[in-house]
Amino acid sequence: MTGFLSVSIEKSQSQLCAIMPTELEKPIEHCQKTIANSVSCQGIGVHSGIPVTVTLHPAVSGSGITFIRTDLGGVEVKALWKNIVDTRNCTTIGNSEGMTISTVEHLMAALAASGIDNIRVEIDGPELPILDGSAQPFVTLIERAGMKDQRAPRRVIRVLKTVTVEEGNRKVSLSPASYYEIEVDFDFGGRTELTPQHLVFRPLEEDFSEDIASARTFGLLEDAEKLWAMGLSKGASLENTLVYDKTKVVNEDGLRFEDECVRHKVLDALGDLHLAGGLILGKFHGVRSGHSLHHKLLLALFADPTAWTSEAR
Repeated sequence: MTGFLSVSIEKSQSQLCAIMPTELEKPIEHCQKTIANSVSCQGIGVHSGIPVTVTLHPAVSGSGITFIRTDLGGVEVKALWKNIVDTRNCTTIGNSEGMTISTVEHLMAALAASGIDNIRVEIDGPELPILDGSAQPFVTLIERAGMKDQRAPRRVIRVLKTVTVEEGNRKVSLSPASYYEIEVDFDFGGRTELTPQHLVFRPLEEDFSEDIASARTFGLLEDAEKLWAMGLSKGASLENTLVYDKTKVVNEDGLRFEDECVRHKVLDALGDLHLAGGLILGKFHGVRSGHSLHHKLLLALFADPTAWTSEAR
């Protein structure tokens, strides 16, 4: 995809939404944003193998992120934690009518990193396309569309006390902080001799496109072969999935990063946490985390009204 659209931001809008950060806090984008133009892309679902077209449209301030199934007559679902209906292998959202949309996490990560608060996402199938297995194609798509400031303050979800969810040797937490930070510890649980990986990323201060976006979804060859034999992961291939055979990378083009796995785990966490419905101000730490634990962490956070507060910035 080529061609980038530049968008000028009115000085008056920036002044309208600007708020001085408290001491020790990093400045954040204070205006809500949408995209400036509609854009589309095509691909296949990694789990379904079904070809789909996705079109991103601008949306009015305060409307949030909405997914629309055009193949079902325009049925809608909001991209919110309360609408998550499945977390096996990916994050799936749905509505009360039984409509679902799967594998939303890569697009959600690109929207989070781009500071997009309001957008309408039309899709003519049950699953977003996997594209190259990363969030970079979605980042490029958003850059093509351009971004537009809106005359409304952003919603910020400030973490007030530590919330933790544990399952065996897996653990996730959100803690108070004057910044947004994602820290992930990852390993294959002794299934390979690959060195454990660790990464700390601050979405508001570091370059998502440069450091995280192109990290691909990944797995072990033995698992991939079992899924293919069961007729699952129909759209998965070496074109969109990083595959390890023990410690060897099967893909001819090799790794994009030496620690590509943990970078993709950070990507997934960022996308799943954007289902909170606003910008999180706090520190996430995941140890062998995944979509299911991310969802349970959001459930635990919002179940405790003393653990968070909503602010307009």
